[in-house]
Amino acid sequence: MDVARAIAGGQAQDQYAGSLTFRSRSRRLTAADVDHARTSERSLLRTWAMRMTIHLIPTDDAGWMLPLFEPAIEKWSRRRLKQLGVRAATQDKAIRVVAWALEKEGQLTRPEAYERIAAAGIELNTQTRMHIALTTVTSGIACLGPDKGKTTCLVLREDWLGKLPRFDRQAALAELARRYLRAFGPATERDFAYWSGLGLGEVRTGLGGIAGELTESRLGEETMLSLKGDRGRLPPTGQVRLLGAFDTYMLGYRSRDFAVPPEHVPAVKEGGGGWIRPVIVRDGVVIGGWRYMRKGARIEVALNSAESLPAAVRKAIDAEVADIGRFEGLPTTLAGG
Repeated sequence: MDVARAIAGGQAQDQYAGSLTFRSRSRRLTAADVDHARTSERSLLRTWAMRMTIHLIPTDDAGWMLPLFEPAIEKWSRRRLKQLGVRAATQDKAIRVVAWALEKEGQLTRPEAYERIAAAGIELNTQTRMHIALTTVTSGIACLGPDKGKTTCLVLREDWLGKLPRFDRQAALAELARRYLRAFGPATERDFAYWSGLGLGEVRTGLGGIAGELTESRLGEETMLSLKGDRGRLPPTGQVRLLGAFDTYMLGYRSRDFAVPPEHVPAVKEGGGGWIRPVIVRDGVVIGGWRYMRKGARIEVALNSAESLPAAVRKAIDAEVADIGRFEGLPTTLAGG
């Protein structure tokens, strides 16, 4: 899908928030379109990639993107399973059970996969079940496929994606660098490392692979990199967007100082940890936070900021709330509005 390619993939461990990434960048797409692309058309793939986090990526990119990230994620997950008391032989047996069940039965929800594992005499807890599913995917056996109710199913990877092309790591790193700078440039190599979760050595290999396509500029002490000829069209001033949780704009750079004034830092990282909250941005700068609540067959949006907003901004927020309703296909209202 064009939006997923343009933003170099969108973080999507929260499925609702992952879909909202597409809404804020297209006035044509709907949540149903995103679901259709992922579950029926198969042009979008939900999987673990950058920063060891679930993303929505173009399925066409699976051949070079999955082997770029999965080996390190699998290694980490297996190590974590061992720390949690699951020996390597038991891990392998559990994965074989899932693979056999997927081959014989077709798609399975993760709870169904865990039932098959338990029936084979392997005892897992909440943490170890999650890591077995993660390892089954990142080892290349399965991938996240269609949904059954509110639960995403595991499917055999080759059945869902077909045979993937031969992997060239240097070419993959170069393409990742190109995609990153197209989405986020100008940016530094350390920004690229932060966004991707890769080490600086691999980041520099990727940038070296497209050295002839790069142009440099200086911002204080920083060397900023862009793709040649990529001027990036700025939207009209006064543009307001309601960005969902974990929006990729908030995750593309090592520092958010350029986009998040100090008084609005709590709106972005309220509660601490790695949680990135939904935010309101005007001309790319955060001016507050918001909340998204599903209440039966309707949606309620609430603003977290107590400060008064100019009439023009409130009008733009009203338009954004209406567009969330269009996107979701559900009545959507602004609390207190």
